[in-house]
Amino acid sequence: MSRLPAHGHLAPVPLSARLPHYLPFATGGLQSLLQYRSTFVTSGITAAAGAALTVFLWRAVYADAPPGGGPGGFTAGTITTYLLVAQVLQILHANRVDDEVAAEVYRGDVAVMLVRPVSYPVMRFFACLPVVAANTVLVGVPVLVLFSLVVPLTVPRPVDLVLFLVSTVLSVLLAFLVNLLTGMTGFVTTNTWGVRMVKQSVVAFFAGQLVPLALMPRPLAALASALPFRGMVDGPLTLLLGRYDGVAGAAGVLARQVGWVAALTLLGTVLWRASLNRLEVLGG
Repeated sequence: MSRLPAHGHLAPVPLSARLPHYLPFATGGLQSLLQYRSTFVTSGITAAAGAALTVFLWRAVYADAPPGGGPGGFTAGTITTYLLVAQVLQILHANRVDDEVAAEVYRGDVAVMLVRPVSYPVMRFFACLPVVAANTVLVGVPVLVLFSLVVPLTVPRPVDLVLFLVSTVLSVLLAFLVNLLTGMTGFVTTNTWGVRMVKQSVVAFFAGQLVPLALMPRPLAALASALPFRGMVDGPLTLLLGRYDGVAGAAGVLARQVGWVAALTLLGTVLWRASLNRLEVLGG
């Protein structure tokens, strides 16, 4: 019995110099994705049904809201926009990294990946990019367009839209890191289904996907604000709807996202190296 070499950690070599090594993984991810095109139809129907249930429920709650805004300062239009775009963001975050990492660890396929001269976490990031792009174009955008024809949405200011797009990129990075850490629990448990279900529920709640943080009780909102999940949904939507206090407020939202991306990257690096020390394979 022998230990695997410690490949797969985040190498100090600049990523730009190693980029050609990772592009094939993105291409392979896209080719694999296109083999299951019917999945996008199912995902689109599921996302549309979930969005309809959430949006029309909350629109009924805010039907009699005064023009200046009801609970949390939302109007019927802004709460509709918040919840609908929150559903779209959730679609972008469904990158399947947690499922695939856990499955590769369980089957032992990760051993093959680790002998390649690439960083396994970075390789996983490139492999998930086609999933994110396809979910955006084939599921997220159609759902958003469909509902924009049915219910009135709030049109953001150009500056808020730009801030939202920057924040969305950071939210996708956060989702990748959270899912990577979740998948890595496969090193210590043989079945990660329960862990992934708990993660999904916790993220949906504390990110503000189900209930905006502005509508939560103050202690619960404070807890949600202190966690990284806020940067996945509530943060980008705070910028999209202009619910921030000037330049400092917008910078604060982005700074918290960047800080959590850096912190989770560091945590992932440490845990990944620790996980490799636990991994043993037969042979060698």
